[in-house]
Amino acid sequence: MGVPETLADRMSMAEQHEYLRARFSRRTMIRGGAVTLGAVAGGAFVPGAVARAATPTRTFAGAESVDGALVAPFGRHLAYGNDARTEMTVSWQVPVAVKKPFIRIGARPWDLSRRIEAEVRTLYTPAGVGAGGDHTQYYLHARLTHLRPGQTYYYGVGHQGFDPAEPHLTGTLGTFTTAPAHKKPFTFTAFGDQGVSYHGLANDSLLLGQDPAFHLHAGDIAYADPAGAGKTADTGFDARVWDQFLAQTESVAKSVPWMVSYGNHDMEAWYSPNGYGGEEARFTLPDNGPDKKHLPGVYSFVYGNTAVISLDPNDVSYEIPANLGISGGTQTTWFERQLRKYRAAKDIDFVIVFFHHCAYCTSTAHASEGGVRQEWVPLFEKYHVDLVINGHNHQYERTDVIKGDKVAKKLPIGGTAYPETEGVVYVTAGAAGRSLYAFSAPDSYEGHLNERDSVSSFVNTKDGKVDETVAWSRVRYLNYSFLRVDVEPAARGHYARLKVSGIAETGDRIDHFTVARRAK
Repeated sequence: MGVPETLADRMSMAEQHEYLRARFSRRTMIRGGAVTLGAVAGGAFVPGAVARAATPTRTFAGAESVDGALVAPFGRHLAYGNDARTEMTVSWQVPVAVKKPFIRIGARPWDLSRRIEAEVRTLYTPAGVGAGGDHTQYYLHARLTHLRPGQTYYYGVGHQGFDPAEPHLTGTLGTFTTAPAHKKPFTFTAFGDQGVSYHGLANDSLLLGQDPAFHLHAGDIAYADPAGAGKTADTGFDARVWDQFLAQTESVAKSVPWMVSYGNHDMEAWYSPNGYGGEEARFTLPDNGPDKKHLPGVYSFVYGNTAVISLDPNDVSYEIPANLGISGGTQTTWFERQLRKYRAAKDIDFVIVFFHHCAYCTSTAHASEGGVRQEWVPLFEKYHVDLVINGHNHQYERTDVIKGDKVAKKLPIGGTAYPETEGVVYVTAGAAGRSLYAFSAPDSYEGHLNERDSVSSFVNTKDGKVDETVAWSRVRYLNYSFLRVDVEPAARGHYARLKVSGIAETGDRIDHFTVARRAK
């Protein structure tokens, strides 16, 4: 993207952003407007439901020359708001500028009479920034609030000339279901490191069949920046990859909230000093984190008896330090506050944390991140986190129960962990679609056990890679896969359970274990 490699190596993400901005003319920047925010406006569309209002949206530049009837929306994706029971954001994309984009929504597919204007975010990438320069992307968002808990809604997205309520377009309608008001069994899925590929599409198709309530994407989402070092020198950057990714993902994300966390490949230096300006145009996530300006991918939400926390490990990564220290410690402080709150809540049994870089993994590529071990592992153990889900390493690996960097309890396939008294289990689920890495020990998974008492690996520290020999690598599977978690509530005093399964792209189960905790 235009910075000499030796210079980029010495620059933080913010410094690289300023370098790129200075390099391109003011006229070029004004032409596309970088990230332009529009608005949401509207009132009640179903009983008790409203859209969040903002400033008026201006018409797309050039929209007057487009026949909207010839332009179909694509790339629909959902995300919960701060309260998953009553808030949902519907996001989508159009390939060219259109007039008056909107969403229709209702409790029945034949009753979509309420129409609400959408928020417009245009994202311009000038010529010279990567492989796909001089390209404008148009993202639309509608934040919906005051929804009913546990309710299924029907919606359609459109614009002038393309109205999803018209009979010939009702096939474009989607649905979503808000989180329930009370504890009930549910399933969610998770993976990281997807990108655009046959395997990414295959995993999407397979996980849709699991009927998940929501999906967690643990970073490295689309790989528009294939180098993933947060460097402006990556000439392979191509913003158009996001168009392909959102089209690929739509089959699932149009009905399943697609809750993302940001990885190293999601830092794109042109758009903002923190590298996340492009992400903020494409996604609308809960804004209850510690610092939306610097860490827009840090947030939490609650579904039933389970609290989910998304973290940004770019803030603590020694291996890829482009954003190292960007929060000034506020992320870790906020994280502990969230853990304390959720552990004290009378209606929350499980706390699940997901993020990109691995605390514990034996991949020959990235292995373990010492910054995560230093900053967050003590908090996982102090507050008895029930499950930690990571990506970054393109394979499936699951640990034993770990406490104090050591095996607290061996957890064979089919075993049960009790985090209140034993320790934490970590799962790397980074084989969603990108090219696979390697292990230093043989694969060992359900039906193909090849266990090892010790495995050679390394951890990334502030002083570089440090070799280590570990005993906690329990399951290893080097092929495409994802994670399925079945959450089973229980009456107070009885054991609630997380039934965790690793599922291969073939549909075969490669791992399963249980996390049990006495219900409140």
